[in-house]
Amino acid sequence: MTATQMDPPVERFDVLIIGSGASGLTAALHLAPFRRVAVLSKGPVDEGSTRYAQGGISAVLDKADSFDAHVADTLDAGAGLCEIDAVRRTVAAGPEAIQWLLGLGVPFTREAHEGRSRLHLTREGGHSARRVAHAADATGQAIEDTLVHTLRERPRIDVFERHMAVDLIVHRAGGSPRVIGAYVQDGKTRQVQTVLAPVVILATGGASKVYLYSSNPDGATGDGIAMAWRAGCRVANMEFMQFHPTCLFHPKAKSFLISEAVRGEGGHLLLPGGERFMERFDRRAELAPRDIVARAIDHEMKRLGIDCVYLDISHRPPEFVREHFPTIHQRCLQYGFDMTAEPLPVVPAAHYTCGGVMVNRHGQTDIPGLYAAGEVSYTGLHGANRMASNSLLECLVYARAAADHILSVADPLRPESLPQPPNWDESRVTDSDEEVVVSHDWDELRRLMWDYVGIVRRRDRLLRAQRRIGVLMDEVHEYYSHYRITPDLIELRNLVLVADIIVNSALERRESRGLHYIRDYPERNPALDGQPTVLTPPPPT
Repeated sequence: MTATQMDPPVERFDVLIIGSGASGLTAALHLAPFRRVAVLSKGPVDEGSTRYAQGGISAVLDKADSFDAHVADTLDAGAGLCEIDAVRRTVAAGPEAIQWLLGLGVPFTREAHEGRSRLHLTREGGHSARRVAHAADATGQAIEDTLVHTLRERPRIDVFERHMAVDLIVHRAGGSPRVIGAYVQDGKTRQVQTVLAPVVILATGGASKVYLYSSNPDGATGDGIAMAWRAGCRVANMEFMQFHPTCLFHPKAKSFLISEAVRGEGGHLLLPGGERFMERFDRRAELAPRDIVARAIDHEMKRLGIDCVYLDISHRPPEFVREHFPTIHQRCLQYGFDMTAEPLPVVPAAHYTCGGVMVNRHGQTDIPGLYAAGEVSYTGLHGANRMASNSLLECLVYARAAADHILSVADPLRPESLPQPPNWDESRVTDSDEEVVVSHDWDELRRLMWDYVGIVRRRDRLLRAQRRIGVLMDEVHEYYSHYRITPDLIELRNLVLVADIIVNSALERRESRGLHYIRDYPERNPALDGQPTVLTPPPPT
């Protein structure tokens, strides 16, 4: 590559954070008093999966609850694959994380108790106690809005909205790799510029958009996982994709999530004839962990040949429903459903990526200088199945841990001292006149993942998916090599790579456990307790 007169200037920062959800903004706010920080956001800074988290944040906040109980519930949901130290650290840090958010002004729902106001706590699937702090049924929006508002007041944070990371820049002098920044595309100009930083934090979220039906916004395309893999980082447990049991079934709803808190407050799952069915699958019925509920719904839909099941909370007083679920109630009314008076049609949808880039207790990856926090990472907290509302807790705890570790380095590298990498070279590519190739491959990938690598799997279907994904990877590589990149192409390149990782991980695990259910191996293998599926990328070329 050679620089030209048209090359954009190189930006330099102490820390580059890729992603603007709860993890990215939490890390930025903790770092900003001491480092110059850049935050990249694929879209508006307040857009992302955090905003759509309805339920809340789990933490031990009641005298009747305990750390041991929260740990035990998490381990039970994780089906023998949680890392106990990670679970204990995260749970122990929960109350402090909530206090930090309260200090920023997050408007958590409160209730009167013995003449005083306290946080209202709800209960969700897998939890043995009420320990989920929430802001009505729009907790993620309340947290994101508060973090963004606080961010705007911090002068040492530069925010780049509608900027998309293309790839990490890794310097490999003497065979010792170190991240030194990223190539970033400006969404308006489509120009790719070089952003240098001795520390990069991946906070890009998960990869649920690899599936045809997802509760996630469009940006959940596995970007950080794919970039880290190409840079040389190991990933773990990518076969464990959580499908949320209850997304609104409506052609115009675009996978609107019906919070697990609806079941936590007494909602019943029904067949079309009004019969409850969850008691046949688990003694906890509607409050069973998400993998059990999603698989039960999938089973009933296939057994009866129906398009959906129903979630009913209309037996609770209408004022109770409107007070506890104002956002869901209003949104459902827009689609013609009154949840105070009738059941809601629901189906499962891809919701959360339990695996990710392997990190240690400080959020460090295999590449020096590169950290990861939130859904993009594998910390060991979730194991084979994430328990409801543990995800936002993990975001806050590990973002804080990464920031603290970064600040603990006595003599940090300065951005001015980093080697100058080649600028992005587009001298040998052209604009594409066949964008239909990208849209076609995107649609095919998501449909084959839904059909062959979904809630219930089979080895022959996984092998079929593996073969077709290999063809798609070749097509995308060919296209990427000859045409100027677009946001859609960047996302497709990342998604097809993550799809390949998911399939290979699923083929590696020859048992059924948690979110990974495969008919060829329907039983859990105790010999695999505590054994994550770890994949190592090939050496970079």
